[in-house]
Amino acid sequence: MTAASRFRHGDVAAAVYSEVMPAGATPGPCALVIFGASGDLTRRKLFPALYHLSREGLLPEAFAVVGVSRSPSTHEEFRARLREWLSVDEQPTFDRKAADALLSRAYYLAGDAQQAGCQERLRVFLGELDARHGTRGNALLYLATAPQLFGPIVEAAGKAGLLREQGGWRRVVIEKPFGRDAQSARALNARLREAVEESQIYRIDHYLGKETVQNIMALRFANGIFEPLWNRGYVDHVQITMAESLGTEGRGAYYDRSGALRDMVPNHLFQLVTLTAMEPPVSFDADAVHDEQMKVLRALQRLSETEALSSVVRGQYEGYRGEKGVGAGSATETFVAMRLLIDSWRWADVPFYVRTGKSLPCRSTEIVVQFKRVPFALFRQADIERVHRNQLILRIQPNEGIALSFEAKVPGPALRLDTVDMDFRYQDHFGQKPSTGYERLLLDAMLGDATLFQRADMVEAAWDFVAPIQRAWARTPPSFPNYGPGTWGPPAAEEMITSTGRHWRACAA
Repeated sequence: MTAASRFRHGDVAAAVYSEVMPAGATPGPCALVIFGASGDLTRRKLFPALYHLSREGLLPEAFAVVGVSRSPSTHEEFRARLREWLSVDEQPTFDRKAADALLSRAYYLAGDAQQAGCQERLRVFLGELDARHGTRGNALLYLATAPQLFGPIVEAAGKAGLLREQGGWRRVVIEKPFGRDAQSARALNARLREAVEESQIYRIDHYLGKETVQNIMALRFANGIFEPLWNRGYVDHVQITMAESLGTEGRGAYYDRSGALRDMVPNHLFQLVTLTAMEPPVSFDADAVHDEQMKVLRALQRLSETEALSSVVRGQYEGYRGEKGVGAGSATETFVAMRLLIDSWRWADVPFYVRTGKSLPCRSTEIVVQFKRVPFALFRQADIERVHRNQLILRIQPNEGIALSFEAKVPGPALRLDTVDMDFRYQDHFGQKPSTGYERLLLDAMLGDATLFQRADMVEAAWDFVAPIQRAWARTPPSFPNYGPGTWGPPAAEEMITSTGRHWRACAA
């Protein structure tokens, strides 16, 4: 079955996978080790993603998964817990056969992964699974743990010989955040590289597993109508919004140590910026794509600490300080907005406005490419106020899709214009199946394709840009709270863009 026919039949996971991979490419034999197997990430994302891959027939035949956590449990108890998770979360479409196929290859190992003794037992157990399932010594080690455990776990695995590639490959997947600032990010990268090669490290940003994020490159580089317009000659500005309607959702203690800047800007937002602004890569090889993304990060106009105070808006919603786990006088920001400029021939003088926040009017992530006005107001005697600028809108979540707005004449004898939309939605066109966003990323890690993962220099460059903002905020107490729940952040965020004659697009709820 071709990729096109799979799209028509609604098999989105399989179709997207084969669109980028060579024809017939499938993951080879391997074992997946999940450190933090009792955690929320494993329950909500990783095992549902594995179940979806099993359902679509995308896992290798020679495959095993090992959960590692401190709490004592048997293989049978672990499988029963996984089955309960899946049967509850995947209703009403639960596929018992796909779940059985996955769970029959699921195992559990109790122990402290920071200790070489636990890693040594894991090394021996992987050898037993190799003999049982034919995994050929290949292993993907996934750190679904607290960030402070990344370094100790990788070091312990290295000491136990788990990361040596002798007769099979070994790869390590770590979740963001990759450090808390530029200094800690560099320290983490250096610590990881003492135990494992950079080529074996896969820094995962789950946003890159979303269909519309992947489709940015397809939209730009597979369509001749867009790339000629994708520059300062035709684009007035770009807006990137990542809005959440809820507050901390019971994660106040964690969020209060992080905040919107650390949590969203150096990873999610900058990934969207680089994919939107980068030059065409010479190929879809991971390094070729990352090289172009790095050029964008290097070309960002750096802010001084003084400029950071005037060019970056921070906010905190009313009621945040009353959330469980949040300090009574917390200075943690729940909203950030900034104006970015990219020093390149393509984007000179084209501002990129980015914003993210909690307790906003709706949950929405989108990229808006705002085109310039027509050069001559031909309709000024008719209804000039209705001649709006064309917009290309890439919706990342929810209702993933792409919309293009343009002007059209309203039927009737009078010459009147109205804005209409051409709107493509993944769900309507492809019959999209449930996805966590991790399916594609897990497959790529098994295949050794790091295109949708972050390279060390990308992580460090992003933190370098954020560093003066962090320093400026640390020495200047904020005036919080400064926006109400259900609004679009503090007034200064609106003033940032309206002062130039532009306006934020109000995302649809």
